[in-house]
Parts: sequence; C-alpha cells; structure tokens
Amino acid sequence: MQPFLGKDFLLETEAARKLYHEFAAPCPIVDYHNHLDTKAIAEDHRFSDIGDVWLAGDHYKWRAMRWAGVSEENITGKTTSFRDKFNAYASVMPKFVGNPLYHWTHLEMYRYFGLDGTVLSDKTADKVWDACNAKLALPEFSARGLLQQLNVKMLGTTDDPADSLVYHAQIMDDDSIDMVVRPTFRPDAAVKIEKPGFAAYVERLGEAAGLRITSYDKLLEALLNRLDHFEAHGCRASDHGLDVMRFAPVPGAAELERTFKAGLAGTPLDEEDVTAYQSALQVFLAKEYAKRGWVMQLHIGATRNNRSRLFKALGPDVGVDGISDEETAIPLNAFLDTLDQENLLPRTVLYSLDPNKNEIIVTTAGNFQDGTVAGKVQAGTGWWHNDQLDGMERQMTALAQMGLLSQFLGMLTDSRSFLSFPRHEYFRRLLCKMVGEWMEKGHIPADYELAGGLVRDVCYGNAARWFLD
Repeated sequence: MQPFLGKDFLLETEAARKLYHEFAAPCPIVDYHNHLDTKAIAEDHRFSDIGDVWLAGDHYKWRAMRWAGVSEENITGKTTSFRDKFNAYASVMPKFVGNPLYHWTHLEMYRYFGLDGTVLSDKTADKVWDACNAKLALPEFSARGLLQQLNVKMLGTTDDPADSLVYHAQIMDDDSIDMVVRPTFRPDAAVKIEKPGFAAYVERLGEAAGLRITSYDKLLEALLNRLDHFEAHGCRASDHGLDVMRFAPVPGAAELERTFKAGLAGTPLDEEDVTAYQSALQVFLAKEYAKRGWVMQLHIGATRNNRSRLFKALGPDVGVDGISDEETAIPLNAFLDTLDQENLLPRTVLYSLDPNKNEIIVTTAGNFQDGTVAGKVQAGTGWWHNDQLDGMERQMTALAQMGLLSQFLGMLTDSRSFLSFPRHEYFRRLLCKMVGEWMEKGHIPADYELAGGLVRDVCYGNAARWFLD
C-alpha cells in the first residue's frame, strides 16, 4: 500500500516516477493566470496565522465547508476569529475525501510546513495550528517567501483596465524581487453592458484614462489609453470572462452608439443589442492584442452568483458559481474567424468550464493553427471545477488525441491563495502518470529524451516561451 501523498503519489509506473522526479519536479513555475494580491507581493505581506492565509477569500474551501454543514458564521463571519474558522475547517476535513481539497490541503501542509504524514482533523487541529503558525513567523514565510519556496518564476495577475497598477510599478522597481509579475488586462466590466453598474464603471474607466467617456468612440479611446498603460507595466496578456459566448457580425457605428448610450442610461437591452455590442468591442480589443503581440485568454461558460441571498450579503466570488451549458462552438468559431480573416488573431488560450465541451475547444483550437506559432490557439487546462484529477486527465486526453499535447501551456492556479502552488505538483504528477503509462504499455517509445522533453515543455518550457521570454 502506498503511503498517503508519498514521494511517488500518482506515479504508478517506473516510467512515471522517472519522468516526474528527473524531468517535471525540477521545473520552475510559470503561473500565467491567477488572482493574487499584488499589494501583498509588493509589500511582502506577513500572514497573521494559518487561518488567515488558508481561509481568507478561498471560495473553493468556503463552498466545501457549506456542503459539509458548517455555518456561514464559521466560514465568512466578520466577527469569527480565524482560529474558529480553522477549527471548523479541520473538523470537516475527513468529509472531504474524494474532493481535490483533501489532496491540496495536505500537499500545502507537507510542502510548506513539513507536516508530512499528518492528516488534518479535529484531533490534529492544535498540532497543525501551532506548527504552521511557528513557520509563518519566520522571514521566509512572507508572501514572497512562500512563492520562492515553490520556485515560482512568473505570475500573471488579473487586473481591471481602470487599475492604476501602482503595486505592479512598485514590484518592477524593486530589485530584491527575483520573479516576474505581469498584469493581465481583464476588460469584463467594459464588455458586459447589460450588467448593473455599467455606467458607474464607464465613469471610473474614464477617470483612469483622463477623459470623459460620452460616446462609443470615447470608450475605445479610453481602452487604448489603458492598453498602453498596461503594456508599460509589463502586460503581455489579456483575459475575458465570457459567461456566455456571444458573437454576431460587427454592426455599424450608429447602431453601436445607440446601444452604448442606452447602456449608459440604464435602459434594458435585448439579446441582439448585447450580442452586437460585445462582439464589436471584443473584436476591437482582440485586434489590439494581436498588434501588440499579446496573448488573449477566453474563459467561457460560468454561471455566476446563483444564490441571490449570499450574493447580496457577501458579493461575487464566494463559492456560488457553477457551470453553464450555453452554446459555444458556432459563436466561438465565428469570432476567431473574423479575426483570422484580417490576419489579426492573437495567440489565444480557450478555456471551457463545461467539461462536455473539451472536444469542442480542442477542435476549435485546431481550426486556427496557421504555422506561424506552434500551438497558436490553445485548449487551456482544466479550469475551476475541472482542475481535479479526472477533469485534467479528460482535458489532456482530448488535447493529445485531437491536437498536440506537446504544445500545451500546462497548469495555472487561477487562485487567490499564496499557498495554492502545490497544485502545479498535482498536475505534473498526473501528467507523468499519463505519459509513463503510455510508455509502459508500448504506446510510445521507451525514450526518455522524447517523453521527458514533452514533460518539461508542458510543465514549464511552453508557458515560459509565451509569458516569460
């Protein structure tokens, strides 16, 4: 029987073990999409205790705790101490068996805090609390120290176009920071004209750009201003959260102006108007990304803020988002083709939250390979509800069989937590398990230069070439 999360966890063949320990494990981490707090990096934040770094803002954990019957007061309560929240988390950890949080939590305990072999529960809560807090008091357990411990070489944060990027500037000017931290342009609030608060956001965007946005053309001018600002702060990628993949031929100027003015006034818009506006703005932005050599990421298919009572109490991103089953293939292909017709399709990463669309995403990516860049359009890694073993294996299997796994950009955390980086190890072990089994079964040659090269590229090399070089 294998020890729990032992050194050969998931590595069920000799080939897998060699691939992981010799080729995957030494690779640095390029985490090209996450939601880390740049202020914490710039100021090298110190965490008060393990409850603070583990449970503040982690909606993955919040969602599971609710499922296990923990009261909201012991999850997000403003007057509840982190010690009480930690105790609540520890008490329900035995109920998490089978959920990736069970693996992630223990990998974090083992890799950062040296608690190998300890299993979290109410019986071990005091031991874990004391041991983790003793380590967090050390200089090397600051926000930057935690990143350095896992050999993180590059971070791509997620930033609103109206953001000043003051902390990115501070990081860029600090020679003591030995990792690259790049902002990522996330224009969702400007694109989602149908959402409440659109007019207030446009005003905020105008203030950031130093102009008053009174027309659609002025909106484009403001966005161009912010694109320049982001590029000056090291940005090389964008990200769009598309709950619904909409696309229609770009309408004329008069129609766009009418729709934009209606959105500013808070006038309800029909689906046709929303689709026309979003299509036009996304085409405009995508062409700008292509001209600048940026990467465009499209995260497609979340249904958000589904539990109204919790959304009203806590706001977005609190663990009540799920998978949407809206149509993807036709509008996505039409959008990419519109850009490709003018040879202005940027390097692109496509993510679907609906795992039933893995094959759609892979085959769509294949439609737009043009030989100029290897893997120019990518099928992104298993995302959010799918970044667990089965979800990642399904995604990689579809990519290997219908595309080229060798060109894959690999794993990202998509996380707000400074302790989330063992998820790269989780992914790498699974990748080596898969490739090692192919080798053991004779599906690929027993050639470690071949298989090891693939593993290194997927774990680090491909992403480094896209986001770090």
